[in-house]
Amino acid sequence: MLIRYWMSKPAIEIDKSESMNNAVALMKEKGIRRLPVTHKGTLCGIVTDRDLKRASASDATSLDIHELLYLISKIKVDHIMTRDVVTVKPDWTMEEAADLMLERKISGAPVVDDDGQLCGVITQTDMFKATLYITGLKKRGFQMAFLLEDSPGSIMEIVTVVREHGGRMASILSTYERAPSGYRNVYLRFYDVSRDRIDDLLAAVKFKAKLRYMVDHRENRRIIFENN
Repeated sequence: MLIRYWMSKPAIEIDKSESMNNAVALMKEKGIRRLPVTHKGTLCGIVTDRDLKRASASDATSLDIHELLYLISKIKVDHIMTRDVVTVKPDWTMEEAADLMLERKISGAPVVDDDGQLCGVITQTDMFKATLYITGLKKRGFQMAFLLEDSPGSIMEIVTVVREHGGRMASILSTYERAPSGYRNVYLRFYDVSRDRIDDLLAAVKFKAKLRYMVDHRENRRIIFENN
């Protein structure tokens, strides 16, 4: 999944010459915590709610409220923004962006093209939406997790069993993390299996894989195979 298809656009931005007051008002109006700062369309920094709070506190000192409000109205975004901005490209994958954001401990990043022009913003919320889409959760079907021997065609054998019971696949994910050598953990999400056939489906899968759990998202039924 490429960022270009999931980023928030057009990006809500502010010019570096705008006042801190305007930045505060815009972030409050839009319900956001960060604002890309641009000049003639080119990204030059970012200002966050933390930057605004820090700037307000540092200038409070012994000023009375009228002096403080006047001072804040004169502070420009350019004076408080972070100039070393963590950015991503529109043709990066969502996984690459998530990895970078996790490494840098940030919850969002501006998306810029090769010329430094702001294209959009990618946030944790955008990633959550993409995850829900790619995994097929919104279809309210089933998710089945199992430990499977890592051999050619092994996943398709399970898929065939699901289809024989009337199921349609929504997503197939697998990982070698937390799996013994020679095995992998597999997560199937499927739908259209009649609820009265699920137990038969699970019994058939047990002959081919070690079941971890099964969740019926429509009925909120959860079976954890603790002894496996």
